Amino acid sequence: MLIAASLASAQDFPVKPIRFVVPYAPGGASDVTARLLGQKMTEAWGQTVAVDNRAGANGIVALEFVAKSPADGYTILMANLGPNAINPAVYSKLPYDAVKDFSAVTLTTLVPNILVVNPYLPARTLKEIFVLARAKPDQLSYGTGGYGSSNHLSMELMKSMTGIRITHVPYKGDVPAMTDAMAGQIAMSVPTVVAATPYVKSGKLRGIAVTSKARVRSLPDVPTVAEAAVPGFESVSWGGVMAPGGTPPAIVNRLNTEIVRILKLPDMQERLQALGAEVVGSSPAEFATYLAAEIDRWSKVAKAASVKLD
Repeated sequence: MLIAASLASAQDFPVKPIRFVVPYAPGGASDVTARLLGQKMTEAWGQTVAVDNRAGANGIVALEFVAKSPADGYTILMANLGPNAINPAVYSKLPYDAVKDFSAVTLTTLVPNILVVNPYLPARTLKEIFVLARAKPDQLSYGTGGYGSSNHLSMELMKSMTGIRITHVPYKGDVPAMTDAMAGQIAMSVPTVVAATPYVKSGKLRGIAVTSKARVRSLPDVPTVAEAAVPGFESVSWGGVMAPGGTPPAIVNRLNTEIVRILKLPDMQERLQALGAEVVGSSPAEFATYLAAEIDRWSKVAKAASVKLD
């Protein structure tokens, strides 16, 4: 009877508006993806899917809110590498359990970072940057969107794989870091491809290498870190949709089916790929497995780099 009731509920879902929580301020890759999905879901279901930006504390504010929301599918989360996989690695205590308190719905996108430099820096390739770094240990500096961010951990992974010594300068977002790189206050920055593409195309910054396994459509002439100098390197941010832990599987599957359908639409593919994102669309089980692997991976990187945020 309980199973039958759950299936019936899923067939009727949704019967009221859905809150789509984003752990960042408007304008970033997560926010854009959530708004594109929310608009299509609203059109398909005839129920409003409203984006709710709850920025703060490296995503902790948003994740705690979703974790404590009713597990009925009417509150969902735009999950992200930082709050969902890196926070468990850099905080000894969180007000949520990154695995138990959330139900995976689908992995939506993979979004690489990109190493960009001031155009006047006397290094045009990643190998040349490594030469400069080894000649002047700790003197080259790089900026990121914050201490413990995916950008920061991505560079720490590169440092551990190469032995180079460069100095991290945390900022309150990608744009301030890129601004100082353009001004020559720091040598380089590691923003997301989404944030950096306009600056690279205008020549204000030089794109050195992207952190994904393959080159990105928006900047096809920029090599990957792996092909440029560090074989086997890969570090991408990602987005996904989650519901509160304990959400009925039938509801999770209903959300998954609709969101994956939307991600496969040609106009959605075009919009997201133009931003530099790789569109995925996975099953709930695949996303859960991917998240567990990401938490394990970044825990090792954070421990090796002594990154803690307590």
